[in-house]
Amino acid sequence: MKAELPLDSQGRIRGKFIITCMKTIVFLLASYILPLLMVAQSSDPPAVKNSFSRVTSYEELSEYVQQLDRQSGLLKVKVCGQSGELRNIYEMKFSASEFGSDPGKIRVLIFAQQHGNEQSGKEGSLLLARELLKEENRYLFDKIDLALIPQVNPDGSEVNERFNASGVDLNRNHLILTEQETQAIHRIFDQYLFEVTVDVHEYSPYSEEWKLYGYRKNSDVTLGTTTNPNISQKIRRLSGEEFLPFIFNYLNDLGFSSFEYCPGGPPEINYIRHSTFDINDGRQSLGIQNTFSFIQEGMNGTDSYVENLEHRAEGQLAGMRGMLEYVYLNAEKIKKLVAKEREKLASGNSGRTISIQSEHTSNGQKLNLPLFSYYTGADTVVTVSDYRPVVRSTFNVNIPVGYLIPKDLAAWADSHSFVQSVFPGTEDLFIEQYYINGIDSIDFEGDMTVYPSVTVKEPNGEINFEEYIYLPTSQLKGSMIILALEPKSVLGLVTYKIYAHLLKENEVFPVLRVTKK
Repeated sequence: MKAELPLDSQGRIRGKFIITCMKTIVFLLASYILPLLMVAQSSDPPAVKNSFSRVTSYEELSEYVQQLDRQSGLLKVKVCGQSGELRNIYEMKFSASEFGSDPGKIRVLIFAQQHGNEQSGKEGSLLLARELLKEENRYLFDKIDLALIPQVNPDGSEVNERFNASGVDLNRNHLILTEQETQAIHRIFDQYLFEVTVDVHEYSPYSEEWKLYGYRKNSDVTLGTTTNPNISQKIRRLSGEEFLPFIFNYLNDLGFSSFEYCPGGPPEINYIRHSTFDINDGRQSLGIQNTFSFIQEGMNGTDSYVENLEHRAEGQLAGMRGMLEYVYLNAEKIKKLVAKEREKLASGNSGRTISIQSEHTSNGQKLNLPLFSYYTGADTVVTVSDYRPVVRSTFNVNIPVGYLIPKDLAAWADSHSFVQSVFPGTEDLFIEQYYINGIDSIDFEGDMTVYPSVTVKEPNGEINFEEYIYLPTSQLKGSMIILALEPKSVLGLVTYKIYAHLLKENEVFPVLRVTKK
Protein backbone atom coordinates (compact mmCIF):
# COMPACT_ATOMS: atom_id res chain seq x y z
CA MET A 1 0.00 0.00 0.00
CA LYS A 2 1.45 3.35 -1.02
CA ALA A 3 1.75 5.95 1.81
CA GLU A 4 0.17 9.33 1.13
CA LEU A 5 1.62 12.65 2.32
CA PRO A 6 -0.67 15.05 4.27
CA LEU A 7 -1.62 17.85 1.86
CA ASP A 8 -3.45 21.15 2.44
CA SER A 9 -6.33 22.46 0.34
CA GLN A 10 -3.90 23.79 -2.28
CA GLY A 11 -2.05 20.46 -2.65
CA ARG A 12 1.00 21.43 -0.62
CA ILE A 13 2.56 19.37 2.18
CA ARG A 14 1.23 20.61 5.47
CA GLY A 15 3.69 22.76 7.48
CA LYS A 16 3.21 20.86 10.72
CA PHE A 17 4.29 17.65 9.01
CA ILE A 18 7.44 19.32 7.66
CA ILE A 19 8.27 20.66 11.12
CA THR A 20 7.75 17.21 12.63
CA CYS A 21 10.08 15.66 10.05
CA MET A 22 12.74 18.28 10.68
CA LYS A 23 12.55 17.65 14.42
CA THR A 24 12.94 13.92 13.80
CA ILE A 25 16.03 14.52 11.63
CA VAL A 26 17.56 16.80 14.27
CA PHE A 27 16.84 14.19 16.94
CA LEU A 28 18.50 11.44 14.91
CA LEU A 29 21.53 13.64 14.22
CA ALA A 30 21.89 14.60 17.88
CA SER A 31 21.23 11.15 19.28
CA TYR A 32 23.01 8.82 16.87
CA ILE A 33 24.90 10.27 13.94
CA LEU A 34 26.82 13.11 15.64
CA PRO A 35 27.95 10.93 18.58
CA LEU A 36 29.27 8.38 16.10
CA LEU A 37 31.17 11.08 14.27
CA MET A 38 32.49 12.46 17.55
CA VAL A 39 33.59 8.99 18.70
CA ALA A 40 35.41 8.42 15.41
CA GLN A 41 37.19 11.76 15.77
CA SER A 42 37.99 11.26 19.47
CA SER A 43 39.43 7.80 18.70
CA ASP A 44 42.41 9.42 17.02
CA PRO A 45 45.56 9.17 19.14
CA PRO A 46 46.83 12.41 20.68
CA ALA A 47 49.73 12.69 18.20
CA VAL A 48 47.30 12.53 15.28
CA LYS A 49 45.16 15.26 16.83
CA ASN A 50 48.16 17.55 17.16
CA SER A 51 49.44 16.66 13.66
CA PHE A 52 52.55 15.02 15.14
CA SER A 53 53.87 18.42 16.19
CA ARG A 54 54.81 16.97 19.58
CA VAL A 55 54.95 13.59 21.27
CA THR A 56 52.15 12.20 23.41
CA SER A 57 52.49 13.06 27.09
CA TYR A 58 51.94 10.54 29.86
CA GLU A 59 48.65 12.21 30.82
CA GLU A 60 47.42 12.10 27.23
CA LEU A 61 48.39 8.47 26.87
CA SER A 62 46.61 7.56 30.11
CA GLU A 63 43.43 9.30 29.02
CA TYR A 64 43.54 7.83 25.52
CA VAL A 65 44.00 4.14 26.44
CA GLN A 66 41.20 4.37 29.00
CA GLN A 67 38.98 6.07 26.42
CA LEU A 68 39.54 3.20 23.99
CA ASP A 69 38.73 0.76 26.79
CA ARG A 70 35.38 2.45 27.34
CA GLN A 71 34.56 2.41 23.63
CA SER A 72 35.22 -1.25 22.82
CA GLY A 73 34.41 -4.59 24.41
CA LEU A 74 37.36 -6.04 22.52
CA LEU A 75 39.82 -4.20 24.77
CA LYS A 76 40.45 -4.22 28.48
CA VAL A 77 43.08 -1.92 30.01
CA LYS A 78 44.75 -2.55 33.34
CA VAL A 79 47.67 -1.08 35.25
CA CYS A 80 50.36 -3.77 35.21
CA GLY A 81 52.98 -1.81 37.17
CA GLN A 82 54.29 1.60 38.10
CA SER A 83 57.44 3.52 37.34
CA GLY A 84 59.88 4.86 39.91
CA GLU A 85 58.00 8.17 39.90
CA LEU A 86 54.69 6.31 40.34
CA ARG A 87 53.38 6.71 36.82
CA ASN A 88 51.20 3.85 35.63
CA ILE A 89 52.36 1.28 33.11
CA TYR A 90 49.34 0.23 31.06
CA GLU A 91 48.64 -3.20 29.62
CA MET A 92 46.10 -3.21 26.78
CA LYS A 93 44.54 -6.66 26.36
CA PHE A 94 42.83 -7.35 23.03
CA SER A 95 40.70 -10.47 22.91
CA ALA A 96 37.43 -11.64 21.39
CA SER A 97 36.84 -13.68 24.56
CA GLU A 98 38.27 -13.72 28.08
CA PHE A 99 41.97 -12.97 27.64
CA GLY A 100 44.19 -16.04 27.96
CA SER A 101 41.28 -18.42 28.56
CA ASP A 102 41.18 -20.09 25.13
CA PRO A 103 44.02 -22.64 24.85
CA GLY A 104 43.58 -22.73 21.10
CA LYS A 105 44.61 -19.11 20.65
CA ILE A 106 48.18 -17.91 20.34
CA ARG A 107 49.29 -15.29 22.85
CA VAL A 108 51.30 -12.27 21.68
CA LEU A 109 53.02 -9.61 23.79
CA ILE A 110 54.22 -6.30 22.31
CA PHE A 111 55.96 -3.73 24.51
CA ALA A 112 57.42 -0.37 23.52
CA GLN A 113 59.50 2.54 24.77
CA GLN A 114 61.79 0.92 27.27
CA HIS A 115 64.09 3.78 26.28
CA GLY A 116 62.38 7.08 27.02
CA ASN A 117 63.97 8.95 24.12
CA GLU A 118 62.68 6.44 21.55
CA GLN A 119 59.29 8.01 21.08
CA SER A 120 58.00 6.45 17.87
CA GLY A 121 57.41 3.03 19.45
CA LYS A 122 54.90 4.57 21.83
CA GLU A 123 53.22 6.57 19.07
CA GLY A 124 53.13 3.55 16.75
CA SER A 125 51.58 1.45 19.53
CA LEU A 126 48.76 3.95 19.99
CA LEU A 127 48.18 3.98 16.23
CA LEU A 128 48.09 0.17 16.34
CA ALA A 129 45.52 0.19 19.15
CA ARG A 130 43.25 2.40 17.07
CA GLU A 131 43.66 0.14 14.02
CA LEU A 132 42.93 -3.06 15.91
CA LEU A 133 39.56 -1.75 17.06
CA LYS A 134 38.40 -1.25 13.49
CA GLU A 135 35.86 -3.79 12.31
CA GLU A 136 38.01 -4.95 9.38
CA ASN A 137 40.78 -6.07 11.75
CA ARG A 138 38.70 -8.02 14.24
CA TYR A 139 39.42 -11.28 12.40
CA LEU A 140 42.91 -11.28 13.97
CA PHE A 141 41.38 -12.09 17.33
CA ASP A 142 39.83 -15.29 16.08
CA LYS A 143 43.31 -16.74 16.64
CA ILE A 144 45.23 -14.17 18.69
CA ASP A 145 45.12 -12.77 22.21
CA LEU A 146 47.30 -9.64 22.21
CA ALA A 147 48.74 -7.75 25.16
CA LEU A 148 50.16 -4.36 24.20
CA ILE A 149 52.24 -2.19 26.55
CA PRO A 150 52.63 1.10 24.68
CA GLN A 151 55.02 2.69 27.17
CA VAL A 152 57.32 0.83 29.56
CA ASN A 153 59.32 3.88 30.65
CA PRO A 154 56.94 6.82 31.25
CA ASP A 155 59.45 8.66 33.47
CA GLY A 156 62.13 8.65 30.79
CA SER A 157 59.60 9.60 28.14
CA GLU A 158 58.46 12.70 29.98
CA VAL A 159 62.00 14.14 29.92
CA ASN A 160 63.00 12.43 26.64
CA GLU A 161 65.84 10.52 28.31
CA ARG A 162 66.97 6.97 27.56
CA PHE A 163 67.08 5.78 31.17
CA ASN A 164 64.37 5.52 33.81
CA ALA A 165 64.13 7.83 36.84
CA SER A 166 66.77 5.77 38.64
CA GLY A 167 69.23 6.22 35.79
CA VAL A 168 68.95 2.57 34.69
CA ASP A 169 68.86 1.31 31.11
CA LEU A 170 65.79 -0.91 31.29
CA ASN A 171 66.84 -2.94 28.28
CA ARG A 172 69.94 -4.10 30.14
CA ASN A 173 67.99 -5.01 33.27
CA HIS A 174 66.07 -8.14 32.30
CA LEU A 175 68.41 -10.57 34.04
CA ILE A 176 68.93 -8.82 37.35
CA LEU A 177 65.40 -7.30 37.38
CA THR A 178 66.10 -4.52 39.87
CA GLU A 179 63.62 -2.10 38.28
CA GLN A 180 59.85 -1.95 38.70
CA GLU A 181 59.33 -1.43 34.97
CA THR A 182 61.14 -4.58 33.85
CA GLN A 183 59.58 -6.55 36.68
CA ALA A 184 56.17 -5.59 35.29
CA ILE A 185 57.03 -7.04 31.86
CA HIS A 186 58.16 -10.34 33.35
CA ARG A 187 55.15 -10.63 35.64
CA ILE A 188 52.89 -10.36 32.60
CA PHE A 189 54.96 -12.86 30.64
CA ASP A 190 55.01 -15.33 33.51
CA GLN A 191 51.26 -15.06 33.90
CA TYR A 192 50.38 -15.87 30.28
CA LEU A 193 53.58 -17.46 28.85
CA PHE A 194 53.21 -15.68 25.52
CA GLU A 195 54.38 -17.65 22.50
CA VAL A 196 55.31 -14.49 20.57
CA THR A 197 56.93 -11.29 21.87
CA VAL A 198 58.13 -8.08 20.21
CA ASP A 199 60.24 -5.41 21.91
CA VAL A 200 59.89 -2.08 20.04
CA HIS A 201 62.76 0.42 19.92
CA GLU A 202 64.45 3.03 17.75
CA TYR A 203 68.04 3.06 16.50
CA SER A 204 70.10 6.20 15.89
CA PRO A 205 72.41 6.16 12.82
CA TYR A 206 73.78 9.69 13.26
CA SER A 207 77.07 9.15 15.12
CA GLU A 208 80.17 11.15 14.29
CA GLU A 209 82.03 7.94 13.48
CA TRP A 210 79.55 7.12 10.72
CA LYS A 211 79.61 10.73 9.43
CA LEU A 212 83.38 10.49 9.05
CA TYR A 213 82.86 7.22 7.21
CA GLY A 214 80.58 9.09 4.80
CA TYR A 215 77.51 6.90 5.11
CA ARG A 216 74.82 5.98 7.60
CA LYS A 217 72.13 3.35 8.00
CA ASN A 218 68.82 4.50 6.55
CA SER A 219 66.19 1.74 6.87
CA ASP A 220 62.83 2.93 8.20
CA VAL A 221 62.32 -0.27 10.18
CA THR A 222 64.76 -3.03 11.12
CA LEU A 223 63.93 -6.38 12.74
CA GLY A 224 66.15 -8.62 14.84
CA THR A 225 65.65 -12.26 15.79
CA THR A 226 66.98 -14.14 18.80
CA THR A 227 70.71 -14.90 18.55
CA ASN A 228 71.65 -16.73 21.75
CA PRO A 229 72.86 -20.20 20.68
CA ASN A 230 70.95 -21.89 23.52
CA ILE A 231 67.60 -20.84 22.09
CA SER A 232 65.88 -23.50 19.98
CA GLN A 233 67.52 -23.73 16.58
CA LYS A 234 64.13 -24.54 15.04
CA ILE A 235 62.63 -21.33 16.42
CA ARG A 236 65.63 -19.31 15.22
CA ARG A 237 65.40 -20.90 11.78
CA LEU A 238 61.68 -20.09 11.47
CA SER A 239 62.42 -16.52 12.57
CA GLY A 240 65.16 -15.95 10.02
CA GLU A 241 64.04 -18.01 7.06
CA GLU A 242 60.29 -17.36 7.10
CA PHE A 243 59.30 -14.42 9.30
CA LEU A 244 61.96 -11.92 8.21
CA PRO A 245 61.29 -12.31 4.45
CA PHE A 246 57.55 -11.98 5.13
CA ILE A 247 57.85 -8.82 7.21
CA PHE A 248 60.32 -7.17 4.82
CA ASN A 249 57.94 -7.74 1.90
CA TYR A 250 55.03 -6.48 4.00
CA LEU A 251 56.86 -3.27 4.93
CA ASN A 252 58.21 -2.66 1.45
CA ASP A 253 54.72 -3.04 -0.05
CA LEU A 254 53.61 -0.24 2.29
CA GLY A 255 56.47 2.00 1.21
CA PHE A 256 58.77 1.53 4.21
CA SER A 257 62.39 0.52 3.73
CA SER A 258 63.44 -2.37 5.94
CA PHE A 259 66.38 -4.61 6.77
CA GLU A 260 67.65 -7.01 9.39
CA TYR A 261 68.87 -5.24 12.53
CA CYS A 262 72.66 -4.90 12.15
CA PRO A 263 74.58 -3.20 14.97
CA GLY A 264 78.27 -2.49 14.64
CA GLY A 265 80.37 -0.81 12.02
CA PRO A 266 81.18 1.38 10.22
CA PRO A 267 82.26 -1.31 7.74
CA GLU A 268 85.97 -2.07 7.61
CA ILE A 269 86.42 -0.06 10.83
CA ASN A 270 84.36 -2.39 13.01
CA TYR A 271 82.56 -5.61 12.22
CA ILE A 272 78.81 -5.86 11.52
CA ARG A 273 76.79 -8.43 13.49
CA HIS A 274 73.18 -9.27 14.30
CA SER A 275 72.74 -7.81 17.77
CA THR A 276 73.79 -9.17 21.13
CA PHE A 277 73.32 -12.72 22.39
CA ASP A 278 73.10 -11.44 25.97
CA ILE A 279 69.93 -12.42 27.85
CA ASN A 280 69.59 -9.11 29.71
CA ASP A 281 67.36 -7.42 27.12
CA GLY A 282 63.66 -7.70 26.35
CA ARG A 283 64.04 -9.93 23.32
CA GLN A 284 66.60 -12.48 24.56
CA SER A 285 65.37 -12.75 28.17
CA LEU A 286 62.04 -13.96 26.80
CA GLY A 287 63.59 -15.76 23.85
CA ILE A 288 65.79 -17.90 26.13
CA GLN A 289 62.50 -19.46 27.24
CA ASN A 290 62.04 -20.71 23.65
CA THR A 291 59.72 -17.90 22.68
CA PHE A 292 59.23 -16.64 19.12
CA SER A 293 60.79 -13.33 20.12
CA PHE A 294 61.94 -10.24 18.20
CA ILE A 295 63.24 -6.71 18.48
CA GLN A 296 61.87 -4.02 16.18
CA GLU A 297 63.99 -0.92 15.67
CA GLY A 298 62.64 2.10 13.81
CA MET A 299 64.99 4.85 12.70
CA ASN A 300 65.22 7.75 15.13
CA GLY A 301 65.16 11.43 14.20
CA THR A 302 68.32 13.48 14.55
CA ASP A 303 66.78 15.17 17.59
CA SER A 304 65.25 11.83 18.72
CA TYR A 305 62.03 13.72 19.40
CA VAL A 306 59.59 15.05 16.79
CA GLU A 307 61.57 15.14 13.56
CA ASN A 308 59.70 13.05 10.97
CA LEU A 309 57.61 11.67 13.83
CA GLU A 310 54.57 10.78 11.74
CA HIS A 311 56.55 8.65 9.29
CA ARG A 312 58.49 7.02 12.11
CA ALA A 313 55.31 6.15 14.03
CA GLU A 314 53.59 4.80 10.93
CA GLY A 315 56.64 2.63 10.18
CA GLN A 316 56.49 1.17 13.68
CA LEU A 317 52.75 0.59 13.24
CA ALA A 318 53.36 -1.21 9.95
CA GLY A 319 55.99 -3.49 11.51
CA MET A 320 53.76 -4.47 14.42
CA ARG A 321 50.71 -4.92 12.21
CA GLY A 322 52.71 -7.06 9.78
CA MET A 323 53.94 -9.24 12.61
CA LEU A 324 50.36 -9.83 13.77
CA GLU A 325 49.38 -10.77 10.22
CA TYR A 326 52.22 -13.32 10.04
CA VAL A 327 51.25 -14.78 13.42
CA TYR A 328 47.60 -15.00 12.35
CA LEU A 329 48.55 -16.87 9.17
CA ASN A 330 50.95 -19.21 11.00
CA ALA A 331 49.37 -19.43 14.44
CA GLU A 332 49.09 -23.21 14.66
CA LYS A 333 52.63 -23.82 13.41
CA ILE A 334 54.19 -21.30 15.81
CA LYS A 335 52.14 -22.46 18.77
CA LYS A 336 53.04 -26.14 18.25
CA LEU A 337 56.73 -25.39 17.73
CA VAL A 338 57.01 -23.23 20.85
CA ALA A 339 55.17 -25.82 22.96
CA LYS A 340 57.45 -28.61 21.76
CA GLU A 341 60.66 -26.65 22.33
CA ARG A 342 59.51 -25.51 25.78
CA GLU A 343 58.90 -29.14 26.74
CA LYS A 344 62.61 -29.74 26.17
CA LEU A 345 63.46 -26.98 28.65
CA ALA A 346 61.08 -28.44 31.20
CA SER A 347 62.81 -31.82 30.89
CA GLY A 348 66.04 -30.25 32.13
CA ASN A 349 68.36 -31.96 29.62
CA SER A 350 70.67 -32.97 32.48
CA GLY A 351 74.00 -34.25 31.20
CA ARG A 352 73.90 -32.26 27.97
CA THR A 353 75.89 -29.08 27.52
CA ILE A 354 74.98 -25.40 27.37
CA SER A 355 77.01 -22.51 25.99
CA ILE A 356 78.05 -19.89 28.55
CA GLN A 357 80.61 -18.10 26.35
CA SER A 358 80.18 -17.30 22.66
CA GLU A 359 81.48 -15.00 19.97
CA HIS A 360 80.25 -13.41 16.76
CA THR A 361 81.92 -15.10 13.80
CA SER A 362 81.93 -15.03 10.00
CA ASN A 363 80.46 -17.76 7.80
CA GLY A 364 82.26 -16.48 4.71
CA GLN A 365 79.34 -14.43 3.43
CA LYS A 366 79.50 -10.75 2.59
CA LEU A 367 76.66 -8.40 3.47
CA ASN A 368 75.11 -5.95 1.03
CA LEU A 369 74.18 -3.24 3.53
CA PRO A 370 71.75 -0.49 2.45
CA LEU A 371 73.12 2.91 3.50
CA PHE A 372 72.61 6.60 2.87
CA SER A 373 75.58 8.40 1.30
CA TYR A 374 76.53 11.78 2.75
CA TYR A 375 78.51 12.37 -0.46
CA THR A 376 75.67 11.95 -2.95
CA GLY A 377 72.67 12.55 -0.67
CA ALA A 378 71.10 9.33 -1.92
CA ASP A 379 70.62 5.73 -0.85
CA THR A 380 73.27 3.24 -1.88
CA VAL A 381 74.55 -0.24 -1.02
CA VAL A 382 77.92 -0.98 0.59
CA THR A 383 79.39 -4.49 0.57
CA VAL A 384 80.62 -5.46 4.04
CA SER A 385 83.49 -7.95 4.19
CA ASP A 386 83.84 -8.15 7.98
CA TYR A 387 80.36 -9.51 8.51
CA ARG A 388 79.80 -11.87 11.47
CA PRO A 389 76.26 -13.24 11.41
CA VAL A 390 76.96 -16.46 13.32
CA VAL A 391 77.12 -16.79 17.11
CA ARG A 392 79.55 -19.60 17.91
CA SER A 393 79.95 -21.16 21.32
CA THR A 394 83.47 -20.95 22.75
CA PHE A 395 82.88 -22.56 26.14
CA ASN A 396 80.25 -25.05 27.30
CA VAL A 397 79.36 -26.60 30.65
CA ASN A 398 77.34 -29.69 31.44
CA ILE A 399 73.77 -28.94 32.43
CA PRO A 400 73.38 -29.74 36.14
CA VAL A 401 70.28 -31.08 37.84
CA GLY A 402 69.99 -27.83 39.75
CA TYR A 403 71.69 -25.19 41.90
CA LEU A 404 71.72 -24.45 45.59
CA ILE A 405 71.80 -20.67 45.92
CA PRO A 406 72.43 -18.71 49.14
CA LYS A 407 69.35 -17.07 50.59
CA ASP A 408 70.68 -13.59 49.89
CA LEU A 409 69.78 -14.36 46.24
CA ALA A 410 66.17 -15.14 47.19
CA ALA A 411 64.82 -11.75 46.07
CA TRP A 412 66.40 -12.20 42.64
CA ALA A 413 64.98 -15.71 42.30
CA ASP A 414 61.55 -14.52 43.39
CA SER A 415 61.57 -11.63 40.89
CA HIS A 416 61.89 -14.19 38.10
CA SER A 417 59.31 -16.56 39.59
CA PHE A 418 61.77 -19.42 39.29
CA VAL A 419 60.42 -22.80 40.29
CA GLN A 420 61.89 -23.57 43.71
CA SER A 421 61.67 -26.99 45.31
CA VAL A 422 62.81 -28.96 48.29
CA PHE A 423 66.31 -30.31 47.75
CA PRO A 424 65.83 -33.99 46.81
CA GLY A 425 68.78 -35.24 48.87
CA THR A 426 72.26 -36.50 48.04
CA GLU A 427 71.78 -40.25 47.66
CA ASP A 428 72.02 -40.24 43.86
CA LEU A 429 73.27 -36.66 43.50
CA PHE A 430 76.65 -35.02 43.70
CA ILE A 431 77.31 -31.48 44.94
CA GLU A 432 80.08 -29.42 43.36
CA GLN A 433 81.53 -26.06 44.33
CA TYR A 434 83.74 -23.74 42.30
CA TYR A 435 86.93 -22.36 43.77
CA ILE A 436 87.99 -19.01 42.28
CA ASN A 437 91.71 -19.23 41.48
CA GLY A 438 91.96 -15.77 39.93
CA ILE A 439 89.93 -13.06 38.18
CA ASP A 440 90.92 -11.73 34.78
CA SER A 441 88.91 -9.93 32.09
CA ILE A 442 87.62 -10.86 28.65
CA ASP A 443 86.24 -8.90 25.69
CA PHE A 444 82.49 -9.19 25.28
CA GLU A 445 81.10 -7.38 22.21
CA GLY A 446 83.58 -4.53 22.62
CA ASP A 447 83.32 -4.25 26.41
CA MET A 448 85.49 -5.89 29.03
CA THR A 449 83.87 -8.17 31.58
CA VAL A 450 85.14 -10.40 34.38
CA TYR A 451 86.67 -13.74 33.48
CA PRO A 452 87.53 -15.99 36.44
CA SER A 453 89.76 -19.03 36.52
CA VAL A 454 88.00 -21.78 38.47
CA THR A 455 88.52 -25.26 39.86
CA VAL A 456 85.65 -27.64 40.63
CA LYS A 457 85.79 -29.06 44.16
CA GLU A 458 83.66 -30.93 46.64
CA PRO A 459 82.35 -28.63 49.40
CA ASN A 460 84.39 -28.62 52.59
CA GLY A 461 82.48 -29.91 55.60
CA GLU A 462 78.76 -30.41 56.10
CA ILE A 463 76.29 -28.36 54.09
CA ASN A 464 73.52 -26.64 56.02
CA PHE A 465 70.76 -26.94 53.44
CA GLU A 466 68.56 -24.52 55.41
CA GLU A 467 70.89 -21.74 54.26
CA TYR A 468 70.15 -22.45 50.59
CA ILE A 469 67.32 -22.35 48.07
CA TYR A 470 67.16 -25.15 45.52
CA LEU A 471 66.52 -24.24 41.87
CA PRO A 472 66.05 -27.25 39.58
CA THR A 473 67.07 -26.69 35.96
CA SER A 474 64.11 -28.74 34.70
CA GLN A 475 61.91 -25.70 34.21
CA LEU A 476 61.05 -23.17 31.51
CA LYS A 477 63.70 -20.77 32.80
CA GLY A 478 66.33 -23.46 33.24
CA SER A 479 68.71 -22.04 30.62
CA MET A 480 68.42 -18.59 32.14
CA ILE A 481 69.28 -19.98 35.57
CA ILE A 482 72.41 -21.71 34.26
CA LEU A 483 73.62 -18.67 32.32
CA ALA A 484 73.05 -16.48 35.38
CA LEU A 485 74.72 -18.69 37.99
CA GLU A 486 77.80 -20.12 36.29
CA PRO A 487 80.77 -17.97 37.39
CA LYS A 488 82.49 -18.23 33.99
CA SER A 489 79.37 -17.16 32.11
CA VAL A 490 79.94 -13.89 30.24
CA LEU A 491 76.20 -13.28 30.72
CA GLY A 492 76.11 -14.14 34.43
CA LEU A 493 75.16 -12.31 37.60
CA VAL A 494 78.83 -11.78 38.48
CA THR A 495 79.19 -9.40 35.52
CA TYR A 496 76.88 -6.90 37.28
CA LYS A 497 78.15 -4.53 39.95
CA ILE A 498 75.48 -5.46 42.49
CA TYR A 499 76.55 -9.13 42.31
CA ALA A 500 80.29 -8.64 41.94
CA HIS A 501 80.69 -9.70 45.60
CA LEU A 502 79.86 -13.28 44.61
CA LEU A 503 83.22 -13.53 42.86
CA LYS A 504 86.21 -13.35 45.21
CA GLU A 505 89.71 -14.44 44.36
CA ASN A 506 91.04 -17.43 46.33
CA GLU A 507 87.61 -18.14 47.78
CA VAL A 508 84.80 -20.56 47.01
CA PHE A 509 81.89 -19.46 44.85
CA PRO A 510 78.76 -19.39 47.06
CA VAL A 511 76.48 -21.08 44.50
CA LEU A 512 76.58 -24.90 44.53
CA ARG A 513 76.03 -27.13 41.48
CA VAL A 514 73.96 -30.28 41.84
CA THR A 515 74.71 -33.07 39.36
CA LYS A 516 73.90 -36.74 39.00
CA LYS A 517 76.47 -39.24 40.25
